[in-house]
Amino acid sequence: MKNILKQGIVLGSIFLLLLAMPLVGMAKLSVTRVLIEGRENPLGINTLKPSFSWQLHSDKFDVQQQAYRIEVSKSARFAKQDLLWDSQWVAAEQSLNLLYQGNPLATGTSYYIRIHVRDNKKETATSAVQRFHTGLLQAQDWGNAKWIAKDILPDSLANPLPLSSSKLRLDKSYDLPVFRKSVQLKKKISSSIAYVAGLGHYELLLNGKRVDDAVLQPGWTKYDKEAYYVVYDLTEAWRQGKNTIAALLGNGFYYIPPIKGRFQKHKVAFGLPKLKLKIVNTYTDGTQEIIVSDAGWKTHRSPITFSSMYGGEDYDARILPEHWSAPAYDDRSWQQALITDGPHLRAQDIDPVKIMQRFAPVGLQQADGGKRITYDFGQNASGIVTMQMTGQAGDTVRVYPAELLTADGRPSQKHSGSPYYYQYIFAKDGTVSWQPRFTYYGFRYAEVQLHPAGSKAVRMDAIQLAHIRNSTAQVGSFQSSDTLFNQIHGLINWAIKSNMVSVFTDCPHREKLGWLEQLHLMGPSVQFNFDAERLFAKSLRDMRQSQTKDGLVPEIAPEYVQFDWGGDMFRDSPEWGSSSIILAWYAYRWYGNKAFLADNYAMMTRYIDYLGTKAKGHILTQGLGDWYDLGPERPGVSQLTTPGITATAIYYYDLKLMKEIATQLGKKEDAKKFETLQQAVFKAFNQQFYRPQGHSYGSGSQTALAMPLYVGLVPQEAEQAVFDRLTKTVCQNDTALTAGDIGHRYLLQVLQAHNRDDLIYAMHHRDDRPGYGYQLRKGATALTESWAGLSNVSNNHFMLGHLMEWFHTGLGGIQQAAGSTAFKHFRIEPKMLDLLKDCEIRFESPYGKIYFNREQAEVYTLEIPVNSQCTLVLPKGTYQVNGKAMEAQTVNVKENHVELQLGSGKYTIRQQRK
Repeated sequence: MKNILKQGIVLGSIFLLLLAMPLVGMAKLSVTRVLIEGRENPLGINTLKPSFSWQLHSDKFDVQQQAYRIEVSKSARFAKQDLLWDSQWVAAEQSLNLLYQGNPLATGTSYYIRIHVRDNKKETATSAVQRFHTGLLQAQDWGNAKWIAKDILPDSLANPLPLSSSKLRLDKSYDLPVFRKSVQLKKKISSSIAYVAGLGHYELLLNGKRVDDAVLQPGWTKYDKEAYYVVYDLTEAWRQGKNTIAALLGNGFYYIPPIKGRFQKHKVAFGLPKLKLKIVNTYTDGTQEIIVSDAGWKTHRSPITFSSMYGGEDYDARILPEHWSAPAYDDRSWQQALITDGPHLRAQDIDPVKIMQRFAPVGLQQADGGKRITYDFGQNASGIVTMQMTGQAGDTVRVYPAELLTADGRPSQKHSGSPYYYQYIFAKDGTVSWQPRFTYYGFRYAEVQLHPAGSKAVRMDAIQLAHIRNSTAQVGSFQSSDTLFNQIHGLINWAIKSNMVSVFTDCPHREKLGWLEQLHLMGPSVQFNFDAERLFAKSLRDMRQSQTKDGLVPEIAPEYVQFDWGGDMFRDSPEWGSSSIILAWYAYRWYGNKAFLADNYAMMTRYIDYLGTKAKGHILTQGLGDWYDLGPERPGVSQLTTPGITATAIYYYDLKLMKEIATQLGKKEDAKKFETLQQAVFKAFNQQFYRPQGHSYGSGSQTALAMPLYVGLVPQEAEQAVFDRLTKTVCQNDTALTAGDIGHRYLLQVLQAHNRDDLIYAMHHRDDRPGYGYQLRKGATALTESWAGLSNVSNNHFMLGHLMEWFHTGLGGIQQAAGSTAFKHFRIEPKMLDLLKDCEIRFESPYGKIYFNREQAEVYTLEIPVNSQCTLVLPKGTYQVNGKAMEAQTVNVKENHVELQLGSGKYTIRQQRK
């Protein structure tokens, strides 16, 4: 009590005893996570001036970094002659995104780094040694490596950006290839680094064994601009004597085969599958051997006889024996590989797609005497089937995955892309395990059809739904005492996971396309749950490469198809293209990396110029508007909001952010230009849409009122009246939601900013009308495309999940403080304390773990990472903090709450009842 009173704070009836938690084991300062270009120990970075970041840990309180020292070396020993950079001690708190400033680095080379840190408690720490490997940055770095193929698509048939109505005419069908190359190893290896690109996707084997557990390698890109390669350390995989390198290829989005009887969606053809590879083996005697893809490789028709992102995958085991990739196999009858060309290559710097979870069936139904079995896996998820089955030579097993079932219990693909199936043909009698390699689908159910070639039955021994997604780490969680909200969080989370691959897709079945509005609207929800920094950077790169010559950022990136029905409606919506600006700004704020702004600035300015050419009197009217709002008609193009409101509001928001971005980048003249244009749009918008007599905009829908309030288009003197009109509109509609894909997030944000979380609760905490609870009531296990959970639309869709953000920022209360980046300074101000007994959130910020748990609104457990600070906001009351007094802590008493300024550490705060 004395320590607080010394600060001159008059608490009145509030009694705060501030005590520190006992130290656990007196742990010292440690450097817990070192990132090079956003990754730990990365193989293949795309720069010779990498950025370095790290996290710190200490069990002491209020710990701040005071100085750092970075060492980069050619060897893990850090001998003086091997040092390339020693920053010496730098007095600074900065621990994120520090750029390399040492001697020049070389491409295709491994380096080592360690970090030394000193804190304000006079403790020092040194990180574990990290390794990073620079990529092949120029074409000449690939040396004699060539693109190789089995067949080459004639230039006249290439179709990299088809119209949705185009007909791709091919004069023949093309087999998928496999490749192999044998190498004699006579010396002991000290290092083996492989650089591998396979289009559209590949699986690499060394001596018959896969070199990794990733699927759909590499990630898909805008292939007419660039493709990814992946770097492997194969040092432990080689053996003395004969070794064989082998690869299977799949089409992916590089080529969509136009085969009748299988779903296609669109008919893109960048080329036929091809491989490029370079392996550098360094031996213990210091010599090197370089293995490259060239005409000396052998190729053969693949046992994968059909592979399509939209149609499924077929495997005929009769084509090649199981050991075709092993050294003992005789490949003399195979043909020589053909030399071809291919796109520019870039090292893959996002996490690979992997099988992240497996689901066994929770139920099954048999028909046709056991020859047709329908499995229910209990969860709608992106994935493939993995199967173990017993049969005889020539037997066929076919699998139809589906989100929904028809009335008679058959799989329904009618609205998710049909027909799509997997098929396996036995080469010999026996038991096999199999899974498709180069495709996936969104499904909960799978119908297995067993077709014996003879009189003996085929037996299904085991089957699973293998959920695939980008393997980036989960960095956050939400759990509360409210069962419905927990279920809604899970519903949205499955939509995120099912649409997070190497692109954030709209759905995992019929389209799998990167529709852009989701990135800025759902981005906040994603970043609270997953480490999406590199995925967001990749999304922005896809936008840059999809931007047209006149500056348009199309609604899809990478843009694989141009939908030509509806005019430009499905290509030119500002609410979609503006992700090029809004996501870049949000990501900069979330992760503190100014590269998000600098790398994309040229794209942003070109897009702003493009929107200026489309505006009439500073008003934009093109696009889809508040897509899938809840109106009287079938959902689709905006029904309730006046055309032009959402497009012009986003245009204004773009200009507002561009002023901030230009200022951050030191472009003062640009900032003035954006501000001037912003003022002109403000004036035109209010002249066009404001209805002063009713304090309303346009039609007065939830979206029409919320968006102007959020982006700052409402004159200051009218803000309260417009907000009151919004809340009146919501209440008069019995708190039913009507806002769609674009407007719903802004509705939530405005209500939260005005402390009307009670309305958010009332709108969403029910299941008797279209909304999240309604979808759950209808049996949904992932977020659906429509509020009503319609069966004729996607039932696993990455939009409309904006309530998740409120779970973390409203109920959990965690928000970044104004002016902060990377959660250096954050606030925790939990809401709905009267209705929610318990709420627990966890979030791994760039500085480390943030944890907040409240139980019965009486006990609060809080963890703040080193080098961060937190403002904890609690209701007025009497509290006790365990431990001894902390003199550096300040307490601010407000009208209705108390604010505690806390440094790093673990705290338990207990409310004292009178």
